[in-house]
Amino acid sequence: MVPQRVSLLTIGAFDLPLLRTFYKKLGWEETEFSSDTYAAFKTAGVMLSIFPIEELAKDAGVEFSLSPDTYRGVTFAINVEEPELVDSTITNIRELGGKILREPSDAFWGGRTAYFSDPENNLWEVAWNPSAVFDERGAMISF
Repeated sequence: MVPQRVSLLTIGAFDLPLLRTFYKKLGWEETEFSSDTYAAFKTAGVMLSIFPIEELAKDAGVEFSLSPDTYRGVTFAINVEEPELVDSTITNIRELGGKILREPSDAFWGGRTAYFSDPENNLWEVAWNPSAVFDERGAMISF
């Protein structure tokens, strides 16, 4: 049996200092085990880390063939407790230099959603789901 959990998400960075600076500008604090070659941020749910993309590919034993402009087929999400928080979060991200891909709008499934990308085009959704339940840390435990 495989444990049903996601503990850590790692973004392969083309420019680690650039991404580190972006996420710190969002107000996210690095953990004590970050280093010059690795950044880690504790979130309400999983840990988010940033590691040089060439080293990540080498560690996984795969060929590296992406560019910073390539969509990687993965979207991260920040789920919020109120629909207004989608709008205010996107406003903050815009002010901090994030690229807004889709302005906040009501979703066909009854929630509210928007999209942005970090400086290396990693996609993030900011979403409110009316049926989402969060624990005391802000981690979404059901939707």
